[in-house]
Amino acid sequence: MTILCVRFQLPPMYEAALPQLLGLLEEFTPVVEALPPDGALADLRGAERYFGRDAVELASVIRVRALALYGVDCVIGAGPGPMLARMALRDARPGLTRAVPEGGERDFLAGKPVAALPGVGTATARTLCEYGLDTLGRLAAAPPSTLQRLVGAKAGRELHEKAQGVDRGRVVPNGVSRSLAADRPFDRDELDPGRHRRALLSAAEELGARLRAVDKACRTLTLTVRYADRSATTRSRTLPEPTAHSAALTRTAYDMYRALGLQRARVRSIALRAEGLAPAEQASHQLTFDPVDEKVRRIEEVADRARAKFGPRAVMPGSLAA
Repeated sequence: MTILCVRFQLPPMYEAALPQLLGLLEEFTPVVEALPPDGALADLRGAERYFGRDAVELASVIRVRALALYGVDCVIGAGPGPMLARMALRDARPGLTRAVPEGGERDFLAGKPVAALPGVGTATARTLCEYGLDTLGRLAAAPPSTLQRLVGAKAGRELHEKAQGVDRGRVVPNGVSRSLAADRPFDRDELDPGRHRRALLSAAEELGARLRAVDKACRTLTLTVRYADRSATTRSRTLPEPTAHSAALTRTAYDMYRALGLQRARVRSIALRAEGLAPAEQASHQLTFDPVDEKVRRIEEVADRARAKFGPRAVMPGSLAA
């Protein structure tokens, strides 16, 4: 077990604390890949030899230091590769590292549903289940030629390898996420367009606050609407200028939603993703003489300071709507 997948128990919209926590991991290894908003991968092959401890023991030290220095607990998965470490993280609990030992990959994967494997979407999982390949153990036992006929040559070969525990992924040092997402699931399938718009408003405000917290601006906004029948519609729009302004994100989200022309659609969840992230200081801003827009931007600054001081719930959702 040489790879750790760590998820810090950070409150929502606290990505600004992630760089410090990544620095904690970098005290053990320089091979650290950020997984914003609250996670990271760390390759401990060199650290195991240097410190004379295995990855699980080092994970315990990392957890204690995160609690002592930053007051942040974490959950940790460990495995021979990044894919297995990520999957182990799903079974982990605070205070306990879930480890996949070398040689035990197939036993760890065997009983899991095929949808648990990274890269297997809803449509692929449905196709495999129709042919009785509903667990990773059955997927690993199936002939590669069968999988290639079902899902294609390349995808079939990759699925067969992954189901057998072959993990060809690697940790990319200093990998920076170029997107942030905010998901708004409904308690039940929602028909009311008013509730759809309130979910969009909440998600756009969250994205704006998170972007400003890490001094980023986004170039593209993507809307994903998932329906009761498990289908989904995705639309992307390039913004006139890179922005972290919640009002601008909200207007774009509303425009994309309106363009879908949904009529009595039963919506299960709505998600927004900010993509094409770049440093905020490099983003141009078109000057405006609109006093309302300038007022909203000043209110955003005050709200961001309140969040930084009192926490993410210091500002009520929807209070910054333009």
